[in-house]
Amino acid sequence: MSDPRTARTDRTRSWPDAHPHRRLRPRRWAVAVAVTRAVFIAVGLVTAYYLLPLDERGTARASALLVCGLVAVLLVFGWEVRAIARSPHPRLKAVEALAATLVLFLVLFAGAYYLLDRSAPGSFSEPLTRTDALYFTLTTFSTVGFGDITARSQAGRVLTMLQMAGGLLLVGVAARVLASAVQAGLRRQRRGPSAQPRPGTDAGTPDREAGP
Repeated sequence: MSDPRTARTDRTRSWPDAHPHRRLRPRRWAVAVAVTRAVFIAVGLVTAYYLLPLDERGTARASALLVCGLVAVLLVFGWEVRAIARSPHPRLKAVEALAATLVLFLVLFAGAYYLLDRSAPGSFSEPLTRTDALYFTLTTFSTVGFGDITARSQAGRVLTMLQMAGGLLLVGVAARVLASAVQAGLRRQRRGPSAQPRPGTDAGTPDREAGP
């Protein structure tokens, strides 16, 4: 004679396998939402870069923007790491975190280059527009370095070296931290169902068979 509890367990385990499309729909929806958020974050940061009033001259303004921006990058990155570990979709959340951190980092240095060129003309091989500053930032980050725009002043070269060092840290250290956060989130998901008590048992009481 079969055990009723065993039959219920078998039906529970076989139910998701019998309807795999029901599991795929939430997954596809989560992927769409994550990609949409990543695109909106990138577009929003670039739009803010072009709309913010960066036309005032002054080296102090450029230095303040760089320092505050780097602090913002660290705060955003730390918050995203915690969100990844707690998210039901840690891999997708990591995509959003990478988009936010990377685009914020690039826009930050593009703004600093633009302000430096306006406060100290001649810092670069040609006057920089906002698009030129963003272009120089991308070529430096990707290590392409076409050479059409180069830093000439000492301040410009120091700022470029800071971006190079920060880019290496972002690609190396930050990528590993995000990967560790994803693994922590996946481990939390695997522990979740097993940590919940089964029906008919108390939370701290082992499940024992009734009778001898």
